[in-house]
Amino acid sequence: MRILWMAALAVVVLLSACDGSNKVKKPEPFLTEQQMIEVLTDSYLIESDLNQRKTVGENVTKLQTAYYDQLFEHYGINDSILEQNMVYYTHYPEVLERIMDSVNQRFVKALEGQ
Repeated sequence: MRILWMAALAVVVLLSACDGSNKVKKPEPFLTEQQMIEVLTDSYLIESDLNQRKTVGENVTKLQTAYYDQLFEHYGINDSILEQNMVYYTHYPEVLERIMDSVNQRFVKALEGQ
């Protein structure tokens, strides 16, 4: 289910980035750039762990739900809030690029530390 969410989010991001409008209302609650970096980095780490477990044949369905429930609880958000914030940031490509660059750097650093 979460993988479908991630795929749907990617489509929303791509479509929203192409519409050319920069006048979009901030979502409530609004996640700052730093909060987005932290949430997205953690979600990438979750997906990395789940993918690694899948390669050895482990069923990760329950674990995936538990991981994301824990992630959303930790940040006090849900998947809808994250999606609304992603849609907002797609209207500001330069900001989204900064966010994703930071996420990538943190993700690589976290993987190197394992």
